Amino acid sequence: MTIHARSLGHADRFRAHQALSHAILPAAEAQPVAFYPAGSEIYAQGEAARKLYQVAFGCVRIYRMLADGRRQIAAFHLAGDVFGFEADGTHHFFAEAVDATGIHAWRHAANAPESQDVLQLALLGLVRAQEHMLVLGRQNAAERVAAFLVDMAERQGDTRSVDLPMSRTDIADYLGLTIETVSRVFSRLKQDGIIRLPSLRSVEMVKWSALRDMTS
Repeated sequence: MTIHARSLGHADRFRAHQALSHAILPAAEAQPVAFYPAGSEIYAQGEAARKLYQVAFGCVRIYRMLADGRRQIAAFHLAGDVFGFEADGTHHFFAEAVDATGIHAWRHAANAPESQDVLQLALLGLVRAQEHMLVLGRQNAAERVAAFLVDMAERQGDTRSVDLPMSRTDIADYLGLTIETVSRVFSRLKQDGIIRLPSLRSVEMVKWSALRDMTS
């Protein structure tokens, strides 16, 4: 399956990612599911990168510790996502389970039948990382939170009710904000009637178009 990642819109890239992930399921599901409790490490920065990983259930955060002790989260991976791609055989980030998480891990050979699909997934991941850099560099706090919620909604099937396995602290470290700012933006979006907050870890999109307009 050949996909030109840069030519796709955000929602189209999500659907392409799902299709490619499904295409490599036989390779992943041939391996048993390893269970990781919340907060447990899957791999560490500096370790040899010998495997690829696919989330069977749960959520994974990819992060790096900065020189000043702060944590920067680079990505969240949800069920079906494949991660662990590296260019030089060494992991440059930490991978950690956000909540109770199941992972398929397998050694990937360059001549494996699913190699083209794996390459396409890696390219889609690169485009997503570049888009995340643009969010951090050019959008204000409210726009960053809105972009995050839209992304989570699309990744969970374009639903208007989103489950957030990650904490507000995780979201802050992902968006380059403080937890106080993230909480304040959530409260303001709720007050403006754009979202509802049934619980700390769930969000209902009441005014979807308004939320999307904030990201453009």
